[in-house]
Order: sequence, then C-alpha cells, then structure tokens
Amino acid sequence: GSMEIVVMNIRFPRIMAAGLIGAALAVSGSVYQGMFQNPMVSPDVLGTSAGAGFGAALGILMGANYVGITGLSFVFGLLSVGLVCMISAQYKSNLSMGLILAGIMVGSLASAATSFLKLVADPTEQLPAITYWLMGSLASIRRQDLLFLVPVILIGMLPLFLLRWHLNVATLSEDEALALGVNIKQLRMWIIVCATLMTAVSVSVSGMIGWVGLVIPHFARKFAGNDFKHLLPAAALMGSSFLLSVDNLARTLSTSEVPIGILTAFVGAPFFLYLLSQGGKKHD
Repeated sequence: GSMEIVVMNIRFPRIMAAGLIGAALAVSGSVYQGMFQNPMVSPDVLGTSAGAGFGAALGILMGANYVGITGLSFVFGLLSVGLVCMISAQYKSNLSMGLILAGIMVGSLASAATSFLKLVADPTEQLPAITYWLMGSLASIRRQDLLFLVPVILIGMLPLFLLRWHLNVATLSEDEALALGVNIKQLRMWIIVCATLMTAVSVSVSGMIGWVGLVIPHFARKFAGNDFKHLLPAAALMGSSFLLSVDNLARTLSTSEVPIGILTAFVGAPFFLYLLSQGGKKHD
C-alpha cells in the first residue's frame, strides 16, 4: 500500500543515510584527530566540505539535475583534498602542520568561491537552493542516493576498520613508527584517502552537517579510550545514533523541516562546552 511506498522510498533511505553519514563523519573525525594529534580537528580539516559545497553550488548554478549536483559536489570535495596534499608537500619540515595550513587555505578559497557563486546566482531560485543545500539536510535523500552512498562509505570505512590495529601507530612520530616497522607515510595516505572519500560522499549527498565529526570522537574516546581498536567501532555507533536522533528531531520540530546542519550545531555546541568543562581529562 501507500504506507509501504512511503517507508521504502522515503523513510528507509533517510534512516540508512543518517546512520551511515553519522558513522562516516565520526570515524573520519576520529582518525584525523588521532593522526594530527589535535582534538580540534574535524573531517573538514583538509577542505573536503568546502570543496564539495563549491561543487554543489556550481552544479545548481549550471542548472544541473540532482545527480549532476551530487556528482560535482563529490568530485570537487576530492579535488580540494588533492590540492591540499600537493600544496602541503611543499611544506617539508612538518607534514601535519603543512596539511592543516593547506587545508585552511584551500577551504577558505573554496568558501570564498562559493560566496561568489551565491552573488551571481539568480536570487529567486538558485540562491535559496544553494543556501539550503549548504545547510545540510537529509530531507531529499532517495533510494538512488544509497546506491552511491553505501559503496563509497564502505570503501572508506572498511580499510580503516581493518587497519585499526595499526592506526595507533599513526599517532606516533615518524621515527617511533619506523622502529615498529610501519611505513607512516603510507598509513597517513590511507587515512586521508579513506576519510576524504567518506566525508566527500556524505557532504555531496546531505550537504554540510557540521559538529558530528568534531564532537562525537571526543565522546567515543571518553567511553572507549584512545585505542583505535575500540575507538572506531564506538565512534561509528555513536555517530550513527547521534545523527539518527538529531534527524528525528529535525523531522518533528516543525512542519517545515529544520535543516539538520543547523540542529547538529545547536546540539553539538553545548556538548562541546560540556567536554571543555570536563577539562579534557585524560583517559589512558
């Protein structure tokens, strides 16, 4: 009946997407925070989200269809990280620092370019579409999105889960890692590739959903400790549950739906303050 159609075509894809994207962003945030040894790092650190946002805005401006907008967004998300890696290679002395600085630079360039597109966009149709897309929402998720989302997230997630015993090494210095017989450059490259794929596909399907990848890894570390063997599954579960809950909230709060990107910020910021008030107590 019509109920089944609603459930299968609208509710189910949306629940799947919320769960997957929540897990993807939380896992990406966790591995980046570990790799950069910096608790303030989120999956956007290498400019993925900003690049994906620019791609989507470009697609909307060009009048591309839904698939075209998602595709452009994904491609530009990947391109911006490629650019970050090329630029950071010039910064020989400290790889992590080079990546973060290049990420900030490419991210702000992409954001500026997106702002320019908003300026030239047609204010009646295109501008609201770009603005709404950038806020992040799971309202328009359809079944065909899952055909794109599921494989790409699995391709990004599986290596990280298989490598999670090694990932603790990524938090060491190059010399310590070499002593343990791990090629840390290769490991870092894998982390960046996997996290970028997951972040880019998430953003291209749902728009910008902030805070999940920044806050959830902190909570996961509180519960599961710093060992990636336990941290990654915890982050994935908590990220999923968090985004599912917030998406439920987004659906029920008002008749015209609140974009989930706004809600995650409202919910994520107090969480983050709570964590700070705990004084980042160390768990070993």
